[in-house]
Amino acid sequence: MKTRVIHWFKFSSPQNFYYLAGKMWPWFAALATVLTLVGLWISFFVAPIDAQQGQGYRIIFVHVPTSQMSMFIYLVMAGWAGFGLAFNTRLSGMMASALAPTGALFAFLSLVTGSLWGKPMWGTWWVWDARLTSELILLFLYLGFLALQASIDDPRRADKACAILALVGAVNVPIIYFSVKWWNTLHQGASVSLKGSSMASTMLAGMLIMVLAFWMYTIAIALLRVRNIILDRERHTEWVKHAVA
Repeated sequence: MKTRVIHWFKFSSPQNFYYLAGKMWPWFAALATVLTLVGLWISFFVAPIDAQQGQGYRIIFVHVPTSQMSMFIYLVMAGWAGFGLAFNTRLSGMMASALAPTGALFAFLSLVTGSLWGKPMWGTWWVWDARLTSELILLFLYLGFLALQASIDDPRRADKACAILALVGAVNVPIIYFSVKWWNTLHQGASVSLKGSSMASTMLAGMLIMVLAFWMYTIAIALLRVRNIILDRERHTEWVKHAVA
């Protein structure tokens, strides 16, 4: 009996990855939809009221996942960009470009939901707190990446320039994460860690499901967006002409 061998490296070709992404993104989109509905139901209707913060704490079920994803997406984006810079692979720059808008969206939502949470908790919409300030810098890094990408006509040159920016900016991510430990900050520390959780089980369940839902959304939208980028950059090739025919 012959064993079927999958040659994964063939998907480093934009043409092959285009078709693979087309098969994968609907599944991740469906998972994102189901998990978001379940997560929101648990978060807003099942999880108990917090003893200290009341109903207002429920915004963390959106705030925490968006904050986590804004940091993680930047690291993944920088990884793709660095890989493309080191090995001169076309798909790497396309993937970095596909991830940047979603990362910027999550960074923006993190700041907005954090302000909505901070107003009743701290009595103000904004403080120049270490974590808030470094998260704002992260948003500017995303916007800078997108602006730099748009300002250079040659996609390959744009990918290289953006890769340098992404790699330099990656140092900000650990600053965001460890800021509550390194400095005296108003922002509370993590409620969930490898040592356990201080949250009620239903709160934790809602949080984890929402994090997973945002993961699925990120993968789905990145795959869908990279297909459009591939079509745009490869539009002069024969296979694209047949693909869009």
